[in-house]
Amino acid sequence: MKTPPVVTREQWEEARLRLLVKEKELTRARDALAAQRRRMPWLAVQEQYSFDGPGGRVGLLDLFEGRRQLIVYRAFFEPGVSGWPDHACRGCSLVADQVAHVAHLNARDTTLVFASRAPQPDIARMKARMGWTMPWYTMTDEFDVHFGVDEWHGTNAFIRDGDRVFRTYFVDNRGDEALGSTWSYLDLTALGRQEEWEDSPEGYPQSPPYEWWNWHDEYEPAQSAAPTGCCHPD
Repeated sequence: MKTPPVVTREQWEEARLRLLVKEKELTRARDALAAQRRRMPWLAVQEQYSFDGPGGRVGLLDLFEGRRQLIVYRAFFEPGVSGWPDHACRGCSLVADQVAHVAHLNARDTTLVFASRAPQPDIARMKARMGWTMPWYTMTDEFDVHFGVDEWHGTNAFIRDGDRVFRTYFVDNRGDEALGSTWSYLDLTALGRQEEWEDSPEGYPQSPPYEWWNWHDEYEPAQSAAPTGCCHPD
């Protein structure tokens, strides 16, 4: 393997600062892309979809769990998929392993769920084996076909206005590989991180950074003041 040159501390720091300029450019470009995503048109979901969950049959609206936004990752765990019946596919399992604690998404009025075609008993068994805790539903109709995830994994974002549901965004292929953190999921949604520094349309919900951040087991019943010693991501 041909390695980079070995340099002095000063030369290394100079090289890091040169690269940091480009990293900041990438950060700003990512913020600008998320701002464009928040201005995407919405597509009304007209069909009624059904899912099996731990508590029985539910509709798409139920997947929101009363929150305003919903993110659905289509994971391949079902007969015919490599790993069945012990595992979901390797790629989908890697995605599942990266999911941050969903309480932070919930605090931003957003629910994350996984969906597959495997029966609920198999899903429950696999989740217990792998240590996954995110909600995981069984698709029972053409939801996967209608939302572009019948042959390949993908992540759809939705928002609701009362009982009306709208599709707001979709990513698949390498668009999924960057997901997993609270921030990456929120950047995918129509409302974004909902923080004051974001470039969002007028009237979108926003609050100062830190003020809503909390330990994942202390979001309810009320959020505490922001802890000291934190820095806003630049």
